[in-house]
Amino acid sequence: MPPAATMTWMMKSRSDSQLSLFSITRGFFKVQNMPLTKLQHSQLPAWLTTGGTLCIMMLPLFMFYSRALSDITATTLGCFFLLHCAITRHWRWLQSPWVTPAAVLCVLSLISSLHVHERGALAQALCLPRLFLITAAAQNWILTQNKRRLVLGGILFVLALWLISQCWEQYFTGVNLTGSHPWVDGSLTGPFYKPRASFMFLMLFFPGIMPVVITSLRSKKPLLWCCGLGLLLLSVVTMILIGQRMGTVLMLFGLFLTALLIRQFRWPFVITGVCAAIVLALLPVISPATYAKLVIKFSDQLRHFSTSDYGQLFKKATIMTLNHPALGLGMDGFRHFCHESMHSSFPKAFNLPALESPAGAGCNIHPHNYYLQVSTTAGLPGLLAFCLMVVCWLKAGARGLLSTPYAQHTMLFVVCCVVLWPVTSTSALFTFPTAGWIFLFAGWMMAASAAYPGSAGFSERTTREKYN
Repeated sequence: MPPAATMTWMMKSRSDSQLSLFSITRGFFKVQNMPLTKLQHSQLPAWLTTGGTLCIMMLPLFMFYSRALSDITATTLGCFFLLHCAITRHWRWLQSPWVTPAAVLCVLSLISSLHVHERGALAQALCLPRLFLITAAAQNWILTQNKRRLVLGGILFVLALWLISQCWEQYFTGVNLTGSHPWVDGSLTGPFYKPRASFMFLMLFFPGIMPVVITSLRSKKPLLWCCGLGLLLLSVVTMILIGQRMGTVLMLFGLFLTALLIRQFRWPFVITGVCAAIVLALLPVISPATYAKLVIKFSDQLRHFSTSDYGQLFKKATIMTLNHPALGLGMDGFRHFCHESMHSSFPKAFNLPALESPAGAGCNIHPHNYYLQVSTTAGLPGLLAFCLMVVCWLKAGARGLLSTPYAQHTMLFVVCCVVLWPVTSTSALFTFPTAGWIFLFAGWMMAASAAYPGSAGFSERTTREKYN
């Protein structure tokens, strides 16, 4: 190329670049100064919906492996949702019955955290609303479309199969794909290096595997029926061999609820119960360590519950609630004050012995029960608000439950009942991944309940979908 031509080409390229940069800058300020009515018809709401969809779809994977990434993703989802609502003026979700008790719980947690003068507790209380935005975004924005709910269910199904495969690899070879051995007490860790497989599999099983199982069992083809039953039995046996007590009990409880709700599942449930009993009887041979933990230790803990570790935790949390019924002790109040010696004479009013908990006994980072954690955080008013919110969730999710043709809707209702069951030991409620699963399932369930004609929320569903 001649020098003159080269110089002309360079000047033209520079001019084009400056023109392009000027166009982008002008477009940005044009959007900033655009009236709201024009902004509603721009591409920004669509971009936010795409970003929110990616956050929802990636959230299970991040909760599978990383607390930090799952928290960042959930926070990003909440910010996108609020910005989308501001642009589209879609604030009707604030009228949902569960929003009011959720807001009350957040305010009470903030007041209680201010009262105890803990800077970390105050920061956690200020960040607490981000968890409820997961539910609101799932219910009213991202998961209003059936194809997105199906994709999310497919992601959980794949993750569940991956977990099952790693549990069996660890059982037969002694290590998983990353070289991790079973835990010291014999628990299978699956794809993890710590005993987290039971809780994670429980979260994946009902919304991921069970819709596939129910659809297969409803089929009139014998091969599909047998495949569905086989997948169900494989899942139950895997949970038993993992060796975590509460995961096994809650899975069987959820399957019992499923049998009550779905007629076609009742005989498969009986078959599953018989097979589970046979596997438990064979545990001393096929997995002695699992038998020692799942049967012997569990039975001993139930016989001596008041003196067990969980009994001590529950006693300490109960005393905290009785001694601070109005405000509680703020976010992480149990962890901050459980090392102290505590006493409560309140049970004497009902002719019961006083509660005593010496210093150092019953101390952990949380009380291992959602309801006790809420009561120690925000007192009895906070516990009442939390219970009302849960009732609103389940009431909304139960609409059309017995007549719904969608197995996913039923399984979401079941998993919400399982994870919110009060008489159990749990992880911390307000930290990931537990918080992510609970608040995601609640929004997903309520979105599914309004997804077919005849439900109370169906008329609102088309209104919500036009914003997506």
